[in-house]
Amino acid sequence: MEPRLSIITLGVADVATARRFYEALGFKASTASQPTIAFFTAGGVVLALYGRAALAEDAQVADSTSSFSGVTLAHNCRSETEVDTVLADAVAQGAALKKAAHKAFWGGYSGYFADPDGHLWEVAYNPHLPFDDAGRLCLP
Repeated sequence: MEPRLSIITLGVADVATARRFYEALGFKASTASQPTIAFFTAGGVVLALYGRAALAEDAQVADSTSSFSGVTLAHNCRSETEVDTVLADAVAQGAALKKAAHKAFWGGYSGYFADPDGHLWEVAYNPHLPFDDAGRLCLP
C-alpha cells in the first residue's frame, strides 16, 4: 500500500447542518457534494460528511456512540494567536470548546473543540513542524 491518506469521512447526524458548520469555518464544498454527502478540499486530503447511520451500514458495523472514539482531527496553525482565533471562530459557529488553548508539554500551544456531532479537533501551533510553501506540515 502506498502511504497516503485520501479521504476522512465523518459520520454526522444531519449532513446539511454539518455542511453549514464546516462552511462557516471556511471550508469550501465541492460541486461533487450531494444532499447525502458533502466533500471539502482540506490541504491535500478530502474531508467528507456522511450520515452516521448510513456510514455504519456501509461499513457493516453497529452504529453505537461513545464519548471518545480514539480519533482526533488536527488543524495546525502558524502561531499561538492563530490557535486562539481558530478556536474562537469554531465556538462562534457552534462548536463546543473542550480544552482551552495552553502551552503544551511538547513545546507548542494547543486546545480542542468538538464539532456539533462531537468529532474532536485539536488546534495547535507546533514550532517544531514548519509549513512548506503549499501550507503542508514538514516532518523532520
